[in-house]
Amino acid sequence: MTNTPSAKPGPLSGLKVIELAHVMAGPACGRLLSDLGADVIKLERPGGEDSRHMAPPYLGTDSAA
Repeated sequence: MTNTPSAKPGPLSGLKVIELAHVMAGPACGRLLSDLGADVIKLERPGGEDSRHMAPPYLGTDSAA
């Protein structure tokens, strides 16, 4: 996760975090820490984060219509 430069540093600037969580709540927390200025390093298992493969439920097979 990368921070976008802002006018003033966040309250967690200078803090380094290693995020090992997976699915929804863990990555959301890592994003929040990053938004507050922390440098977050996300480690994922081989094959990637489970929530990367989640999609919203589809009502039918022809969702492109």
